[in-house]
Amino acid sequence: MTRAGLWWFVALALCASTAEASQPGVVALARWKTMDVCAKQAQAAFPDFTPQSNAQRDAKLNACLSANNLPPRQPQAPANPR
Repeated sequence: MTRAGLWWFVALALCASTAEASQPGVVALARWKTMDVCAKQAQAAFPDFTPQSNAQRDAKLNACLSANNLPPRQPQAPANPR
């Protein structure tokens, strides 16, 4: 096999191995990215880890998620810590 033939074979193999993501996969990735942006905004708005700040952060996160038509997350901390 010549050197040029080898390069064509490698190029063809790379093109065949890189398949595009499916449409549902693209939509899921976009939704996860939006969910991460909402979480970062909520964390930046309420960076403290006091019970009041945790509640405000969860409320801001859920408001952002609902504004973007995304499902709410469960709170990270329990409601009544023992």
